Parts: sequence; structure tokens; C-alpha cells
Amino acid sequence: MSLLHGSSLPPSKRDRTIPYTYEAQVDRLRGAGSEPLTGSYFADTLCGLVELLAGEGIAPSQARLFAVYRRELTPLDAGRCLGEDGAWLRPPRLCRALEQHFLATGDERYRGHVEDGCCAYEDRDTTGHGPY
Repeated sequence: MSLLHGSSLPPSKRDRTIPYTYEAQVDRLRGAGSEPLTGSYFADTLCGLVELLAGEGIAPSQARLFAVYRRELTPLDAGRCLGEDGAWLRPPRLCRALEQHFLATGDERYRGHVEDGCCAYEDRDTTGHGPY
């Protein structure tokens, strides 16, 4: 099978019910320019993306988060990724918060993170990349 047929993709990448990847759009000038200069960060998991943003010192208020399904950007609420102190949550607290939100609301954008103790993304690389 060729790469075009997805033979090298992790099984979760073929699951169209969960995002293919995640993107954060961030003003690279951090408000210092007359207009924003948007850069994008990517990760195959939401926890990987949040870890990257936190590591880069990007505040939650500076990032717009998206789940990417079939090239379609679906906005996410960054508030779901924050602790009571307003800082980014880190795994496993982040994963548990996303699971609890999904179970309480049925909001499909947050499905699969630790649903019933099994992460739908465990076959993916959690390394984030960017900005691009």
C-alpha cells in the first residue's frame, strides 16, 4: 500500500469521528504590531498542542484553538484547557478535564481524550510543531 492510501498513518488518523490534527493560531507579534501577524502551531493531539503553547510561553488569551477534521477548522473553547488559575492544564489533568466535559455535555469536539480510561489518541505523536 502506498502512503497515499494511509498505510503509514496511525489507526486513529483514519478515524473520521475525531480530529485529524489540532491547530493553534497565535499573533506572533503578541499584540505589538499594528495588525496581528498570525502564526500556526500544530500537534496530532490537543494535549501536545497545549504543552507546546505552554512551553513557548503563549498565554491562553493569545491563542485560538481549532480541531481539524478533513481540512475543516472547527473552533475549540480554550477555556476547556485551563485550570482554575487560568493557566494551561497539563496531562493528565488536561485529559481528565476534556473527558469530564465530553461526558457532561456530549460535545463531540472533545471526545476520545481519555474516554472511559482509554485515550483514542494514544497511537499518535504528542510532539507539537510551529510556528508556521
